[in-house]
Amino acid sequence: MGRVQDKVALVTGGASGIGLSTATLLAKEGAKVVVADFNLEGAKQVAQNILNDGGEAVAVFLDAGSEQSIKDAIDFTVEQFGTITILYNNVGTTNLQKDLDVVNIDLDEWDRLMNVNAKSVLLGSRYAIPHMQKAGGGSIINTASMAAFAGDSVRSAYGASKAAVVNLTKYIATQYGKDNIRCNGVAPGLILTPAAKQNMSQEVLDIFEKYNALPYHGEADDIGNTVLFLASDESKFITGQTIQVEGGHYLSNPSIADFHQLMSQAKS
Repeated sequence: MGRVQDKVALVTGGASGIGLSTATLLAKEGAKVVVADFNLEGAKQVAQNILNDGGEAVAVFLDAGSEQSIKDAIDFTVEQFGTITILYNNVGTTNLQKDLDVVNIDLDEWDRLMNVNAKSVLLGSRYAIPHMQKAGGGSIINTASMAAFAGDSVRSAYGASKAAVVNLTKYIATQYGKDNIRCNGVAPGLILTPAAKQNMSQEVLDIFEKYNALPYHGEADDIGNTVLFLASDESKFITGQTIQVEGGHYLSNPSIADFHQLMSQAKS
């Protein structure tokens, strides 16, 4: 207990999934948490659950596609708790119907994803950093994705926007490290959030598991615990890094899983 005692955290996309897990874990470890989400009622419920468990939390509306909304969320955090020392830029979106291959991608969707997925990280950091400087330091954590490190047949804008997050993380860390402000990223693989469970068939989940180095999928708390570590002083000498939390899915030669299956068949 107390790993982030009395730190002040803003968690974007905090109403569900990874954001919900992170907000809850940070509060359990002593942080004062602002839960920000487009789904304000969901954010309020998360904050209320934290209060019910003895933590400190409030909710605020956030439209990650709006600069003013992002600034308002930062200002609200400072008004509520006096400062901000942890910023978790977690909002991200994709659209498989429009975010296609390079020839067929909807160009308006490209602009939208760059704005929501990458520019929101820039803006959240832009408005939080001056407060962190006054506070003597802070930790910014950004949600990237394994899509930043590997190509795919679709989701061109999503992958490019998340690659931008990975590199922007390094730039923030470089520019503000002397102010005792650290910036790191976390790159999830497939995580079994409620949305993933609802939208993915068992056949698709089995394909992902086949190529994992580990014999199971990730859960939201696997990312939440990584963010907690990066927010805490336990990681005080880590900055500019993006930790890949993906069960070893991208670790090996992609043919390994098929060779394992082939050898198993030969033994039987």
